[in-house]
Amino acid sequence: MLVLSRKKNESIMIGDQIEIKVIAVDKDMVRIGISAPRDVDVHRKEIYIAIQEENKMATQTKLDWSQLSKLVPTEKGLGDE
Repeated sequence: MLVLSRKKNESIMIGDQIEIKVIAVDKDMVRIGISAPRDVDVHRKEIYIAIQEENKMATQTKLDWSQLSKLVPTEKGLGDE
């Protein structure tokens, strides 16, 4: 892990397009600003972990094919309206 010291209004660059800027320091709280391209996802770590867990659960969900088949029209039922 790279550890850097920064003061208020100082920045760290990640590559050419991502800037992390110290906005304020108050006791044990640091406010940071992040400038990044729109196609780069930026999340607090706890949110990132929750998203990863949701994605993992979604891939492990078993499909009930009998219920799914009720939602998909069959060729027999296409012209019966």
